[in-house]
Amino acid sequence: MLVSSPLPSTDADLPATPEVALPVSLDAFLAGIGPRAFRFAEAGLRQRDDALDAVQDSMLKMLGYRDKPAAEWAPLFWSILRRRVVDLQRRRGFRLKFWRSSDDAGGDHDIDWADHAPGPAQAHEQRDQYAQLVQALRELPARQREAFTLRVLQDLDGATTAKAMGCSEGAVKTHLSRARQALQQSLEIAL
Repeated sequence: MLVSSPLPSTDADLPATPEVALPVSLDAFLAGIGPRAFRFAEAGLRQRDDALDAVQDSMLKMLGYRDKPAAEWAPLFWSILRRRVVDLQRRRGFRLKFWRSSDDAGGDHDIDWADHAPGPAQAHEQRDQYAQLVQALRELPARQREAFTLRVLQDLDGATTAKAMGCSEGAVKTHLSRARQALQQSLEIAL
């Protein structure tokens, strides 16, 4: 037969629950809570650097509450950290969506951070080539310049170019052919 102790009859007979010792200073509190806070932040953010930033920001914010009673530090710190983690999650989500190109908005693709713009040397070379083309166009007779500009640079079709120039499509072809020959010779000499 099992023997059991009698049940306590009053609250006075219950054993006292051990009180959690309050930290002596805010520095001691922050030093003690740091590792747990980091694990909490890292679980929410999934990145070590972001978690370290969140904990550090939360600890810095806690310094402003130094005058609060020590019993309020723990709930206050955890609420600050939780809000910081949520804020970083939201910002990361916005930042990733913002930089994602519109053609792959539906899929989970990596963000392409590469800059496809020409470098300084290539941009300089393009400006030089454009200046040479403009100079060569200025040297063409007016009708050839018009035919080349409308047909090639403005990408109009033959009929529209003919209407714009007030001539036949055959005349546009002739002016365009002569313009291309003159430009080719002019640009070959320049190079």
